Amino acid sequence: MKNFLEIPQDKIIEQNECFFIIKDTFPVSPGHLLIISNKMRSDFFSLTNEEKSLLSKSIDRAKELIELDFKPDGYNIGMNCGESAGQTVFHFHCHVIPRYIGDMENPRGGVRHSINGKGYY
Repeated sequence: MKNFLEIPQDKIIEQNECFFIIKDTFPVSPGHLLIISNKMRSDFFSLTNEEKSLLSKSIDRAKELIELDFKPDGYNIGMNCGESAGQTVFHFHCHVIPRYIGDMENPRGGVRHSINGKGYY
């Protein structure tokens, strides 16, 4: 998939003027959602100021949607910007990943684990 504009409408949970929200096809935890830009933007840094402003509201809304069905103990919110950062679909998307006590042996460091061996300090 080169972009997320091919996603069928029935997979969209919610949509506003800048983003839509779907369940991640390969969830890393129960409730994992994606926030995707309505327009083709390659990553966070290519969003307009209006889109960046609305993104925080969309993250809050994604959290509310997750909590309708799940009771997470925390969250990771993540964006991969560029191939070297692990991005594979070059259409802006933000992961909202619910976290649960015990879902990882030692979660200390969170997103710092994106580089092997660098997460702990």
